[in-house]
Amino acid sequence: MPPRKLILDELNRLSVDAFKAAPKFPYCLILDDVRSMNNVGSVFRTADAFRAEKLYLCGITGQPPHRDITKTALGATESVDWEHVSDITQLIPQLQQAGWRVMAVEQAEGSVSLADFQPEPEQRYAFVLGNEVTGVQEAVVEQADSVLEVPQFGTKHSLNIAVTAGIICWDFVQKT
Repeated sequence: MPPRKLILDELNRLSVDAFKAAPKFPYCLILDDVRSMNNVGSVFRTADAFRAEKLYLCGITGQPPHRDITKTALGATESVDWEHVSDITQLIPQLQQAGWRVMAVEQAEGSVSLADFQPEPEQRYAFVLGNEVTGVQEAVVEQADSVLEVPQFGTKHSLNIAVTAGIICWDFVQKT
């Protein structure tokens, strides 16, 4: 018998209240100066799918409610805990003092390949994703505890931020 696509009722998805009460994986995402509201909405959806503790929206990154965020988030703006922080360079030391390990997702000298990254048990991680054109700010790379790089094998030098977020989250959850 061939496979059959499941209907929505068969997926047993959590309600928003159940999601909020459910344990989360020990990581958060930080979007800094992300211009595309569609990218922001997509990252909300990814944060929901992979149960991130929190999503920080920094700098010029758009915030809900916004039509394009809502369109791509498909309700995840209601389930994912999020906060806007105007200056990421002030957020990073606060997270570090609270015990988070901050990892800039960028191509940089001394970066750790995602393939080699092994999360430490009981450690909480904050993954910083930067602007679609300029990437993670140099000041943020310098503040980060380390830099994580997604290996790429084509002619382009970067991936879409929403795609990168999905890869990072899936990889982290699989390794935790």
